[in-house]
Amino acid sequence: MWAIGKQNCGPVGSTIILRGWGAVDGGQGPVARFPGEACMQKTGLLISGFRHDTGNHPECSDRLRAIEEVCAQEDLQAGTERLQPRAATVDELCTVHDRDYVHRVEEACRGGIRALDPDTIISSASYEEARLAAGAVLTAIDHVIAGAMRNAFCAVRPPGHHAERDRAMGFCLFNNVAVAARYAQSRHGLRKILIVDWDVHHGNGTQNTFYADPTVFYFSLHQENHYPGTGHREQEGKDAGIGFTRNLPMAAGSGDGEYQEAFEQLLVPAMVAFKPELILISAGFDAHAEDPLAGIYLTEAGITDMTDILVRLAKAHCRGRLVSVLEGGYNLTALKQSVRAHLLSLFQG
Repeated sequence: MWAIGKQNCGPVGSTIILRGWGAVDGGQGPVARFPGEACMQKTGLLISGFRHDTGNHPECSDRLRAIEEVCAQEDLQAGTERLQPRAATVDELCTVHDRDYVHRVEEACRGGIRALDPDTIISSASYEEARLAAGAVLTAIDHVIAGAMRNAFCAVRPPGHHAERDRAMGFCLFNNVAVAARYAQSRHGLRKILIVDWDVHHGNGTQNTFYADPTVFYFSLHQENHYPGTGHREQEGKDAGIGFTRNLPMAAGSGDGEYQEAFEQLLVPAMVAFKPELILISAGFDAHAEDPLAGIYLTEAGITDMTDILVRLAKAHCRGRLVSVLEGGYNLTALKQSVRAHLLSLFQG
């Protein structure tokens, strides 16, 4: 296994001004500025992580350059609005991670250590970039919940879904999606969060964070008998969380049809019952047929289908609230095609 600035959008760059980082703050804290009404139909786009230097490694900054390139296309520019991320605070990271672990990551990066495990390479800037990666998702949540963006896509690195409470793993330092779920609950008062993880590798860190929690439904499709060796069908949660984890190990060779069937027959009925207030996507594009790290055969059409279904679910249950976060995806051509399909579905759906 390898405070938000004014946006030039809307009538004469108009803004919605709220107190605090988000809409629910009791009028306290710094002023947050959100785009005017014309931006509310756009998909927020946040890109960060260029200084996380992993050298000659599949998870490298060329991935972000590929995404920047495709996002420069005229139709994608018209449907998206670039947002500036903030760094997550240590306290925000510690809603998921041990404080001692967060400090160990900081010390390792500043101390010149080059790897936290055989897969997870770091550099001097990786701690700051990992805080920005997590904070980008929090920024996106603020905008989406405020109604300033219809939804958002966070192309951030390092990725996050393998990161455990006290351990880096599988290219991941901090669990961006897990931190975001806790933030949506604590800052914005949301009760029920759906996390859909379609990365080809199971999100062990995300599953473990919420395994006993009935307020976060974790739904994962991943390649069977593949890294990291977790995500078995019988893993359904524990204690009060039983039934709120759903794993669908997909056989090697599975493609668009199998994934769409799983969404329509299993995810959609479960969400009618669960009624989430926010959908988070761990959007790993390494399940693409051209990706070198696994054996699932999704195409751009399949990614569009999955995104369309989640956009419809968000409209039905969450007032459209949906934030997607980059995980894997290592063939740069396939990554560009996948991100393009995903973004088109987000802002056209």
